Amino acid sequence: MLQTRLPIALDDGLIALPDEGDILVIGPTPDHDVSALPKDRVTIYSHFFPDVQFWTARGYKVVNDLPDAGFAAALVCAPRSKSQAQAWLYTANRATDGGLVILDGQKTDGMDSHLKALKKRANLLGNLSKAHGKIVWFQGLDAPEWEAQDITLPDGFITRPGVFSAEKFDKGSEVLAAAMPDVINGRVADLGAGWGYLSRHILSREGVEALDLIEADKVALDCARRNIDDPRASFLWDDATAFTPDQPYDVVISNPPFHTSRAGRPELGQAFIQSAARILKPSGRFVMVANRHLPYEDTLAKYFRVVEDLGGTPGFKLLAGLKPHRVAR
Repeated sequence: MLQTRLPIALDDGLIALPDEGDILVIGPTPDHDVSALPKDRVTIYSHFFPDVQFWTARGYKVVNDLPDAGFAAALVCAPRSKSQAQAWLYTANRATDGGLVILDGQKTDGMDSHLKALKKRANLLGNLSKAHGKIVWFQGLDAPEWEAQDITLPDGFITRPGVFSAEKFDKGSEVLAAAMPDVINGRVADLGAGWGYLSRHILSREGVEALDLIEADKVALDCARRNIDDPRASFLWDDATAFTPDQPYDVVISNPPFHTSRAGRPELGQAFIQSAARILKPSGRFVMVANRHLPYEDTLAKYFRVVEDLGGTPGFKLLAGLKPHRVAR
């Protein structure tokens, strides 16, 4: 864990922070502990709405657009995506003008691979292995190929490194898009809209009066803004499990997440179901796709008066909830 590696590296004098200047911390989750750094000098970058709320509530300066200048040092919390990690390291190097950059992560975050790559491209100052992970520090990264680039998918969709399903269409979303009814009327929400794949299919239905794309990942939502050019669409950066609209929806459609990093969390999908029931009209309809093994039927029955099995594929199931219970509000 970062809370063991970073303090040890600092306390033992392995890493010497600059005496002055701001420190950029890129991508920490609530599981990280950055208290070893001088709080008054720390700026946290996060593009994930719940994490922004977490760090802001603890008194940190938080930005949601990645800075590229003005810092004396940077700490990168290794993400799951290799391409995203490399893009963050590239930006951290630029933000510090080739100064001190620290990378911390677990073995499962590909730290051995990152260390090997950094040895070829930077002035490696040191590394420390502990607690099933590694912390690496360096200066002067020379890796222009690591700069984040748009990813172009079929049908003109644009994504960015690190967003969900960045390099190919998600199979579950494809199943839901193929089964989407020909007639969708009224106010609609795409809960956890990502970079807009399902939303474009929803907007192909003339009966849709308005569509809210609700997404916690700002990078993904910024991609959705580029992927969808329809005046009926609104783009809302928010936590889908806590979002409250100005007025309830007629239809909510979702391919909810069930992972945080590499850990499976089916309770995320269950929270999406509860949220859908809360934001729907009493006559509203919720349609979702999920992996076959995920236990969502009981949750749907808890929050909706009617639950329908809409079929699906061997790997994915399509489920619907109709007429949310008033208690869900």
